[in-house]
Amino acid sequence: MKYRWLAIIPALLLNTAFAVSTLSAQTERTPEQAVPSLTVAPGLQATLFASEPRISSPSSIDVDSQGRVWICEVVNYRANLRGIPTRKEGDRILILEDTNADGKADKTTVFYQGNDVNGSQGICVLGNQVIVAASPNVFLFTDENNDGKADKKELLFKVAGGEHDHSAHTSIFGPDGKLYWNFGNTGKQVFDRDGKPILESNGRPVLDNGKPYWGGMVFRCNLDGSDFEVLGHNFRNNYEITVDSFGTLWQSDNDDDGNRGVRINYVMEYGNYGYLDQLTGARWNSPRTGMHEEIPLRHWHLRDPGVVPNLLQTGAGSPTGICIYEGSLLPKKYQGEIIHSDAGPNVVRAYPVEKEGAGYKAEIANIITSEKDKWFRPSDVCVAPDGSLFVADWYDPGVGGHRIGDQKRGRIFRIAPPNTKYQFDKLDLSTTEGAIAGIKSPNLATRYLAWNKLHDLQEQAEPQLEALYQTDNQRNRARALWLLAGIKGKTKQYVERAIKDENPDIRITGLRAARSYKLDVIPYVKQLVKDPSPQVRRECAIALHHNQSSAAPELWVTLADQYDGNDRWYLEALGVGMDEQESKFMSAWLKQAGDDWDTPVGRDLLWRSKVALAVPYLVKIIESPDTKLAELPRYFRALDFISGKEKNTAIAELALMQEPENKTRETYIIAEAISRIPASVVTQDKKYQRALAQVIDSSRGTPEFTKLVEKFNASDYYPELVALASQSGKSQAAVDAIRAALSLKQNALIRKSLQEKGDTEKEQNQKLDLIWALGSAGHKGANAILLKIIKNGQDPLVVRREAVRAIAKSRSGAHALLELAEKGPFDPQLKQTAAAAMSSTIMKDVKERAAKLFPAPPTKDNKPLPPINVLAGIKGDTLDGRVMFNTKGTCAKCHIVNGMGKEVGPNLSEIGKKLSREALFESILYPSAGISHNFESYTVILTSGNVVNGLLVNKTDEAITIKDAEAIARTFKMDDVDEIIQQKISLMPADLQKVLTQEELVNIVEYLTTLKKAKKNEKASR
Repeated sequence: MKYRWLAIIPALLLNTAFAVSTLSAQTERTPEQAVPSLTVAPGLQATLFASEPRISSPSSIDVDSQGRVWICEVVNYRANLRGIPTRKEGDRILILEDTNADGKADKTTVFYQGNDVNGSQGICVLGNQVIVAASPNVFLFTDENNDGKADKKELLFKVAGGEHDHSAHTSIFGPDGKLYWNFGNTGKQVFDRDGKPILESNGRPVLDNGKPYWGGMVFRCNLDGSDFEVLGHNFRNNYEITVDSFGTLWQSDNDDDGNRGVRINYVMEYGNYGYLDQLTGARWNSPRTGMHEEIPLRHWHLRDPGVVPNLLQTGAGSPTGICIYEGSLLPKKYQGEIIHSDAGPNVVRAYPVEKEGAGYKAEIANIITSEKDKWFRPSDVCVAPDGSLFVADWYDPGVGGHRIGDQKRGRIFRIAPPNTKYQFDKLDLSTTEGAIAGIKSPNLATRYLAWNKLHDLQEQAEPQLEALYQTDNQRNRARALWLLAGIKGKTKQYVERAIKDENPDIRITGLRAARSYKLDVIPYVKQLVKDPSPQVRRECAIALHHNQSSAAPELWVTLADQYDGNDRWYLEALGVGMDEQESKFMSAWLKQAGDDWDTPVGRDLLWRSKVALAVPYLVKIIESPDTKLAELPRYFRALDFISGKEKNTAIAELALMQEPENKTRETYIIAEAISRIPASVVTQDKKYQRALAQVIDSSRGTPEFTKLVEKFNASDYYPELVALASQSGKSQAAVDAIRAALSLKQNALIRKSLQEKGDTEKEQNQKLDLIWALGSAGHKGANAILLKIIKNGQDPLVVRREAVRAIAKSRSGAHALLELAEKGPFDPQLKQTAAAAMSSTIMKDVKERAAKLFPAPPTKDNKPLPPINVLAGIKGDTLDGRVMFNTKGTCAKCHIVNGMGKEVGPNLSEIGKKLSREALFESILYPSAGISHNFESYTVILTSGNVVNGLLVNKTDEAITIKDAEAIARTFKMDDVDEIIQQKISLMPADLQKVLTQEELVNIVEYLTTLKKAKKNEKASR
């Protein structure tokens, strides 16, 4: 599950906040309260189909053709990671049935039970076979005698990632008779039942390694696993894929926790969706030219060429199940639309979609919300044979993230118009007419059975399918078309007919059917290449993907000529179409364009192409005075995606550019260009040296200044580098500057700066900030400087204490301090400072050695705390809680609330609508019980012996970046790294409550429950 907010918080340091519930903390939370606690959209009614004790903790559901609800009941969720009570027999796959038509389940059948399905997160019922995703396995169960019991279990697929929320998810049957499924960014690789790597038709393994695929992926294959395709990649944790009757794919994806970047995607086939940097595999927070300022947009690399745009971004959340509603029982506004559950904000939504150019736009329409009971955690949605909607409720104080807060409760709701009975006609496959009725069903399990019956009938079903194709229901027409095109010998006939249809969705379906049934698509693209619908032309571009026909370049050029210069969906479709043939296709377009290439369309095509032949054109665009300063980052970023001699030569030319009429543009261009040239080239060429001096002079006080001085050993600027470190406060800029100075062996300059007398308060603070930066830099060269300060009794005590805290941050520094203390005598005025610094280290050897010299100070309150449910029932003081949050609780040292604080952990500005009070207390008192993906603590051991601890920001083949608890990011070359160890404990101290009284702890929780809507951000410390 993409259940992550509960685990985010403890993974980081700190108190999380949970929304206030109007249900009493002492309530029994009975099923009788379930429906009254929901707010349901007008025209709809929620009824309780099943609840505890019949079921508990449902993670995924499906509804079969008989109207029975199948659930993955996962009370053993991540039991191997936590010391929780478990069901020894394992988790269960249940079948819930309403035998007396009263709308409530009265019969429960255990289809399968075992520890091999613990924590399963996907179920798909296909007749007497059931696919269950229980990472790392995807199982195929068969009920051979239709008694509701699994008689046979087979392995269908295996993924490289282990048991994890970001791994294999549920499967779905498509209108083309194919299987669609996905995994998140821990799936890594897919293997067949024999353990052999799955290969695509071109021999490429389905592997997350950047060649070309990254992260989460979407798959399509035959039901037996053959003809395997990757349809999209570079997602974070794409929880579930859904497919409409036209073959269009829709999906949700969750962001790195706390960044309000949850998204809904139209999955354009073969697209890259931008979670990681396609070049390096770095995450969104790695600096790059031209990135968005807004984190939710920056998160998905949306300004990089080759990234498909998002349909919709929904803010903070924990997105889970998704489906397409193709029934008629619910009100018209939901018909044909995406319906999606998000466990974080306790909501089930529809996303009404409208076509926009070659893509779509959407809005949000809530179906169910729960302001009264924040334990409502919708985990999946599914459409029943009568057209009603079933919703699974995980019902828990949190949203997963490798932990479960309640193992005894769970609910299944049915959503329908008021007073609508749960009844429908039984599927009859004994006649063709019965199968036709089944293919029109809103329920996928029913359509699966009908599809197979009609497909087996072939020409015998043609008259009835033809009649269905003649109706005015476009989704039913599309379903008929897929089957008509599957009649042997009739594929071309029906494809030809479909691409001439007046409805663009049917023309699109016809072209997709041609691809699915392995026809030569070129004749059909020729007929559609000038279609009035940009969506049809989008599909034409996708159909050219890896097509080696000699006609393909010309067809692509014709499609490109109809690009309007604004439609990013269309542009990315063109990119998909020219993939691996960019030079061939762009050469054809440039030949036709001639001297008229420099238009908005031409610029976009060159930006998107990512091939060497685009380099001279990109240089001309950059050099052109008509190119505005704000547009320049885009084209420099495009150059980053091109390698080779042509690009290097062009960059060298740009580094010497002169534009006297616009010095601002000139400085920017030179800075961007010269930063891309090897230092050895710049330092040996006087003309580059002059250009470097010019750009360094113009970038004083910026991060670029530090990078340029360090990269090019610009010795004239070393004093300014040290000054920048002392004058930038406790900031990333200060740490970067002092680290650069240490790397450049400027210890003498640093000492000189520290020895200067500080007469004013400002100067004294600058000295303290410089000492802090020395400790935060993690550079061994800082130890001698800091030790000298510690031993110098003439220095002010406040300075020496700061030096103690600073030197204790690294392993080598801590041991140097301990050695000084062991040789004694150690200044008594520094002992408490040293004891406090040493007590917070996670380096075992340092902690053990320090314990003898610097015993930890006594705790504040030794009184035992009452149980969590009692704490949750105590009313706190919001105002005092806010004060505690920012002071004694140390919360603001790692979290931002409305722009205030430090950006180590997730932004808590809206955490108040995420989790319950109980889950907050559990997170504070037991922080390591569940740590969210991407918020694990790492220890990096350097070849120098230094040890760095913190959160992994980025890791590539060349470097690793770690952010410590003071929000300082430190980057190390992999050549300097000896070992990287993922810790099993949270960065959050396990005894944080010991610095607070019970009353103060309760007050912090009270304050955080009020944080439900982010206010306009002020600048936060980073």
